[in-house]
Amino acid sequence: MIAPWLKAGLWGLLAGSALLLGAAIGYFAPIRQRIVAGIMAFGSGVLISALSFDLMNEAYEQGGFTATAVGFLSGAAIYTLANWILARQGAKHRKRSGKQQLTEKDSAGSGTALAIGALIDGIPESIVIGISMIKGGTVSMVAVVAIFLSNLPEGLSSSAGMKKAGRSKQYIFGVWAFISLASGLASLAGYTIFGQFQEEVISAITALAAGAILAMLSDTMIPEAFEHAHDFTGLITVLGFLTAFILNRLTEG
Repeated sequence: MIAPWLKAGLWGLLAGSALLLGAAIGYFAPIRQRIVAGIMAFGSGVLISALSFDLMNEAYEQGGFTATAVGFLSGAAIYTLANWILARQGAKHRKRSGKQQLTEKDSAGSGTALAIGALIDGIPESIVIGISMIKGGTVSMVAVVAIFLSNLPEGLSSSAGMKKAGRSKQYIFGVWAFISLASGLASLAGYTIFGQFQEEVISAITALAAGAILAMLSDTMIPEAFEHAHDFTGLITVLGFLTAFILNRLTEG
C-alpha cells in the first residue's frame, strides 16, 4: 500500500507532468496561435471553476470567512508582487506563444526570471493537491484534473514562445522537467507540512493558493488567450468552467 505522503507527491507530479507534455507539443508540433489561445482560455475556465467551487468552498468550511478572506487576498498580493518583480527582470511574457518573450541578449537574466516565473505559477496549484489529501487521505480529483488541463496549455504556449525567443532545447525542457518535479514536491509538502496545522491555518493556505491562482490567470493566461482568440475567449472560458463544474458535481455524487 502506498503511503499517503507518497501519493500526494505522485498526484502532484502527474498534474505537473502536463507542463512537460505541453512543452513537447509546443516545441515539436507547433500549433496555430489561435488554437493555443483557445486551449488557454479553456484551461482558465477550468481553474476558475475549481477554485470557486472546490478551493474557496473548502477553505470557508474549514476556517470560516476571516481566514478565507485573509488568505485569498494575501495570495493575490504575494503573487502580484512576485510577478511584478519578475516582469521587470524579463519574464513578463513568459506564457506568450508569439514573439513577445525577451531573449538573453535583450535582457540579461531573463532566462532565470522566466524559470522562476514559471515556478511561482505552478507551486500554488500543486500545494492545493497535497492539502486536499489531508482529510481522509484521498485526493481531490477535481483539483488534479483542473490543474492538469490548465498546465497543458501553459507549457504549450510558453515553450512555443521560448523557442521563438531563441532559447535552447536543453533550457526549455530543463525548465519544464524541473517544474514538473517541483510540482510533485510542492504537493508532498502541502500534505506533510500543512497537515500538522490547525484547520484555520489550512483554510488560509488553501485560500492563499486560490488567490494566487486567480491572480496568475488574470495576469498571464487570460491576456494570452484574448490576444489571439479575441471574441471567442469568453465562450471558451465558460465551456472550461462548465466542464470543471460538472466534474465537481459528478465526483460529489
